[in-house]
Amino acid sequence: MAIRVRLDRLLLERRMSLTELADRVGVTIANLSILKTGKARAIRFSTLDALCRELDCQPGDLVAYEPGPPDDPVDDDLEE
Repeated sequence: MAIRVRLDRLLLERRMSLTELADRVGVTIANLSILKTGKARAIRFSTLDALCRELDCQPGDLVAYEPGPPDDPVDDDLEE
């Protein structure tokens, strides 16, 4: 996927652990770990809002678009 999550960098810059962020945001460590490793397929705006609030950042600081081939091909059923 061309969308990259920069959670590691933000945590490092703020000297915050994933556990501390999970407690502050109210999201499980497992779900934040999925986001951090880039395996998340979606994120709720309420979660994004809470992450930005606690990390004192903008959404663009947390996620970035990096051009490249998509990981998933377009669903052929949608092109009929």
